[in-house]
Amino acid sequence: MRRPLPTAVAAVALSATLLTSCSTDSGAAEATTTDSATSRLALSYDGGVLVLDAQSLDVVGSAEVDGFTRLNPAGDDRHVLVSTGNSFTALDTAEPALTDVAFEAKTPGHVVRHDGKTALFDDGTGLVRVFDPAGLSEGTPDTTEFTTPEAHHGVAVELSDGSLLTTVGNEDERTGIVVLDRDRKEIARNEDCPGVHGEAVAADETVVVGCQNGLLIYRDGVITKVTSPDPYGRIGNQAGDEDSPILLGDYKTDPDAELERPERVSLTDTATGQLTLVDLGTSYTFRSLGRAPHGEALVLGTDGAVHVIDPNSKAVSRTVDVLDPWTEPDKWQSPRPALYVQDHTAYVTDPANKKIHTIDLDTWTVSGQADLPEIPNEITGVTG
Repeated sequence: MRRPLPTAVAAVALSATLLTSCSTDSGAAEATTTDSATSRLALSYDGGVLVLDAQSLDVVGSAEVDGFTRLNPAGDDRHVLVSTGNSFTALDTAEPALTDVAFEAKTPGHVVRHDGKTALFDDGTGLVRVFDPAGLSEGTPDTTEFTTPEAHHGVAVELSDGSLLTTVGNEDERTGIVVLDRDRKEIARNEDCPGVHGEAVAADETVVVGCQNGLLIYRDGVITKVTSPDPYGRIGNQAGDEDSPILLGDYKTDPDAELERPERVSLTDTATGQLTLVDLGTSYTFRSLGRAPHGEALVLGTDGAVHVIDPNSKAVSRTVDVLDPWTEPDKWQSPRPALYVQDHTAYVTDPANKKIHTIDLDTWTVSGQADLPEIPNEITGVTG
């Protein structure tokens, strides 16, 4: 079943509540404010967002947010964009606190960072706003805007030459992508991509979006279709590495499933167009995909292990046990374990036990854990 983004959630309370202490493996951690950016994590929960020190895993603060919340790095290594029912609001992880920098949106959707620019897509209007996130600490940055002909659940990426790639669709269907030059004149289009969803950037500024029957690959003015080996072979979530031509994607084959629990992932060589399916022997979810520093593909399985796939051999090279086995909840908004990679560390949330675990991606060992005061849902971070 296609995973939608929320159509309505409650507005952010534009104030932050600092936690005075939180029990972790290293003991109580007092609320911490820093004058400059530092490596931190943001975890959503029912009622707000927790901010953690990415090294110690101490909780350094929280922000109150009503309703279901999406999280994305803003692109400046300090702020996180908190998506709510009517805005993308910047959270300063150094304070930590929600700021008054907010981009209004009827239905805030995807946030894409690439080449020093951040693109916001409003599913409710089709409005795309692109800005330089470097100035977020000084206030709301200037934006360039483009509105798609029809509103839809979409995504946009601005490339280094100023061209803009956006999805094509309406409230009933999504069919493909279009690429516009710096002056927003059309230079490429492909609508052989039913159910287009998600995006990732691979080596050589190659942009890839998923379809219900494969992928579309855009590079150097040309769009190429990669067809799935199954009539319905949906790739809706991707994890790219801008230094690698290999793209990791999910892979689903049942168009009628209310909740399909796939056990295969896709690896696509964006240089050759070759798509390879890898059988994990366990299911996973849309929050299970990541990339390690040397290009390895990571998948958090419901067996509780992180499966490491060698991008050259296209095979699982090792597994790292980190959680007890778990079951994907029926509702996509419900908390489930999530994988997030920052530098040489993988972070794995453990909602069932209100914990967070770390994996050293150089030694492939579980390197730490901490208790959390709330049940975690989404996770992201900034490097500082």
